[in-house]
Amino acid sequence: MKHNSKYGMSTNAVHAGETRYNEYSAITTPIVQASTFIFRNTKEIQRLPAGAKDRFEYGRYGHPTQYAAEGKLAVLEGAEDAVLFSSGMSALTTSLYALLRAGDHVIITDDAYKRTLDFCKTCLPRFGIQCTVVKMGDYAALERAVRKKTRIFMSESPTNPYLNIMDLKRLMRIFSGTGVTVISDSTFATPYNQRPLEFGVDLVVHSATKYLGGHNDLLAGVVLGRKELTEPIREYLKITGGVIDPHSSYLLIRGLKTFDLRMQRQNQSGQAVAEYLESHPAVRRVYYPGLASHPHHQIAVEQMRGFGGVVTFEVEDDTPYVHRFLSKLRLICIGPSLGGAESLITHPASISYYKCTPQERRKLGIKDGLIRLAVGIEDTQDIIHDIDQALRAVSRSRPRARS
Repeated sequence: MKHNSKYGMSTNAVHAGETRYNEYSAITTPIVQASTFIFRNTKEIQRLPAGAKDRFEYGRYGHPTQYAAEGKLAVLEGAEDAVLFSSGMSALTTSLYALLRAGDHVIITDDAYKRTLDFCKTCLPRFGIQCTVVKMGDYAALERAVRKKTRIFMSESPTNPYLNIMDLKRLMRIFSGTGVTVISDSTFATPYNQRPLEFGVDLVVHSATKYLGGHNDLLAGVVLGRKELTEPIREYLKITGGVIDPHSSYLLIRGLKTFDLRMQRQNQSGQAVAEYLESHPAVRRVYYPGLASHPHHQIAVEQMRGFGGVVTFEVEDDTPYVHRFLSKLRLICIGPSLGGAESLITHPASISYYKCTPQERRKLGIKDGLIRLAVGIEDTQDIIHDIDQALRAVSRSRPRARS
């Protein structure tokens, strides 16, 4: 079914991108598990150069299950085209390699995903591409960073782990008419809560592993935007080979059918948990765009539909204390991802940044007492109760100071 503006997001999440009556009349899009596609006759071969969407030749160049998932994602994001990859990092790196040349310049914000920053600072310079890192939210510094050779600006919104929000209207005023391609990693926001393309952003990237898949059972990434930008990326993908496999494409389609419903629950739980944590005496600070205390709350209210399921908070700045707290949780699982049905909690200093020295972590703003919670779709009160009992248990088990 193609996009129809009269339909809502949940209807499009169920039906968009899929062929209603496929070859087998299956209500679910089939998993076309094939590396090679044969031709009935030479007339079919002639359809390849014409770009027929229903004609395939080799799995690395695209397959039916992938195209169905891409169609659904494009509708949900309001994009002209979508290109799927085997992971979010594959989507990002392939896109940058496809759009940049030696001598070009990239600008990225300082609290982008750690591996994204690693790629821009260590990999791109090997190909003669320079990178400038600017502080998130410092728009004056961003303007000063623009050069004649600047080709791409890239940021995230919300960011990880502090959930900073980029003012997209202000951002686009800076880059309007400059010829710079603006890319937004919108993984934490999802198309449900924020659609950067509507603000003039050129390309949107998602780790579809997270909220889009929604079940912690696949790896995928997607780039969305105008075809004039996505087509060079798709062609580069055919060379580099980071193609998504048919089974992961099917799991993504299946996960997207409940996307609207899951986001409603996770938005609601995220807000409720954030408010609970902010009122708890053992919690020093909470970072959540839905709270008035968040530095970018007003921007979030103006450009977002909801504030997501990730809540970051600080407790006592002591790793053993945090570890005792995590060990007392009964429902919430310890793990580094987000966006799935199960609630996950992580201690960035121990898991994501364990290779960094304490000094390096402090420079990055990663405190020992910092915790990131990604709420799932469990009952909200059950999530809150689990956090509450763990905090109380840690308080009771605190070693007494010697007199």
